[in-house]
Amino acid sequence: HVQLVESGGDSVQAGGSLRLSCVASGIASSSDCMGWFRQATGKQREGVATISLETGDTDYADSVKGRFTISRDNAKNTVYLQMNNLTSEDTALYFCVKEAAGLWEYWGQGTQVTVS
Repeated sequence: HVQLVESGGDSVQAGGSLRLSCVASGIASSSDCMGWFRQATGKQREGVATISLETGDTDYADSVKGRFTISRDNAKNTVYLQMNNLTSEDTALYFCVKEAAGLWEYWGQGTQVTVS
């Protein structure tokens, strides 16, 4: 039974930084991908960043490239999202996700990021 628990969301001023963490439990394989999605009020959910747990290869949405960095610590079963130079457009509920069989099968409960 996979569980994803996010933390690190907060309210910050524009230009500030935050680091989100996602601790995963119940993972049987380290060959899948994990990532972060976000959903702002009144907007569709969008992918932010993904990382291969095996290779460390990463991918980012154009809107966050150069500002956000996703990383993982397999020994701690934890994925991080370092967010720098935040803007009001980054305000959203951020979800940690894990892939299974090619689908984003598992989702955390979300952590709120508010930029003012």
